[in-house]
Amino acid sequence: QELRPKSLDIKQEELGDMVEKEMASTSEAIEDAVRRIEEMMSQARNESSGVKLEVNERILNSCTDLMKAIRLLVTTSTNLQKEIVESGRGAATTQEFYAKNSRWTEGLISASKAVGWGATQLVESADRVVLHTGKYEELIVCSHEIAASTAQLVAASKVKAEKSSRNLARLQECSRNVNEMAANVVASTKSGQEQIEEKDTMDFSGMSLIKLKKEEMETQVKVLELEKRLEGERVRLGELRKQHYVLAGGCEDTAEDGDTRPAPAPRRGILKKPPIAQKP
Repeated sequence: QELRPKSLDIKQEELGDMVEKEMASTSEAIEDAVRRIEEMMSQARNESSGVKLEVNERILNSCTDLMKAIRLLVTTSTNLQKEIVESGRGAATTQEFYAKNSRWTEGLISASKAVGWGATQLVESADRVVLHTGKYEELIVCSHEIAASTAQLVAASKVKAEKSSRNLARLQECSRNVNEMAANVVASTKSGQEQIEEKDTMDFSGMSLIKLKKEEMETQVKVLELEKRLEGERVRLGELRKQHYVLAGGCEDTAEDGDTRPAPAPRRGILKKPPIAQKP
């Protein structure tokens, strides 16, 4: 009983209804996500300003574009599913078609759930970022998850679709658009993170005189440490280049006539400055 496929426990009518319910649920989740992003946008304009407002608006605008792309993807996927069912069910009912192709139906349901879940997680992550309680990396991960679940939905729909189907071509185009919008979310998130971190690092307005002096001394220490490290790395680079020239010269001498003569030492006189001409 444990090894039996779970789909066998679901009646034909239930399996057919589940597909429609999941697609409708995914559409509702996306519509809700769009509304929440609009609310976050107005909240950000009221509670933030300057660089933070600019970053939040750019991130939320890219999230809005991604949600619109997902909404179009789900609509196109629904149209393609209807086309698949109509062309493949013959005299059977829609529920019978879904039950007969239960594994494909379960894959479709799973893909739809993944898309809806990814959209919800993206909005929650964006909300935490705007409120400064979340991490920018969460948005990046959610964008990658949405791209992956989109590929899953397209693959599930493509299995039984006709190659010449216009709805399939539209779905693939929608998938590319979703991937592009997800990449925009990642790009805007990374650039925004860099802007915020740079601003926070250079903001000294709330420091006292003693705190400023302490920060100044610590920064001087870091500068000296970095300068010393840089000098050491330059010396190391010079020695590496010298050894490289010696080995390269040795290889060249070996290659000529099979001779194994050592590489001639570089003439130091060439590197010396020419003597200054004496006045008569």
